[in-house]
Amino acid sequence: MDSTAGKNGSGASVTMGEASQCNEDTSSTATPPPPTPDPEVLERPTRRRFDAAYKLRILREAEASPGQVGALLRREGLYSSHLATWRKQREDGELAALSPRKRGRKGNPSSPLDGKIVSLERENRRLKKRLARAETIIEVQKKIAELLGLPVDQSLSEPD
Repeated sequence: MDSTAGKNGSGASVTMGEASQCNEDTSSTATPPPPTPDPEVLERPTRRRFDAAYKLRILREAEASPGQVGALLRREGLYSSHLATWRKQREDGELAALSPRKRGRKGNPSSPLDGKIVSLERENRRLKKRLARAETIIEVQKKIAELLGLPVDQSLSEPD
């Protein structure tokens, strides 16, 4: 009877020597399995942005080889609507349109008078406080003069 380590998947018996020889052969020549890609889907895809130089280069390539536009679009991963939009922008002479635009709300344009308005409003608040303080002092002086029995000039006082 021969010593067997077990049976392989085909039903043939394998001896101890053969089993160790198989393990050694596979371990020395086997390459590690490739890493599995991350199955997680990104929350939000990133928006592609094309700079002006890239747009102009693609337009020149498309015009240089009219029969190869489809191949150019497939190679670059673009759509024909990109070319149409970029051509229109170029024809309109919108150089700023060929560069990526900043998205979102536009800021308020600052006026040259904004600084002057702010300083005048600050001065107005300061003068109102000063006026209120002066009126309070005058009222106190009138009451003191009344208590002391001093005559108060009615022409200077405000009519109620």
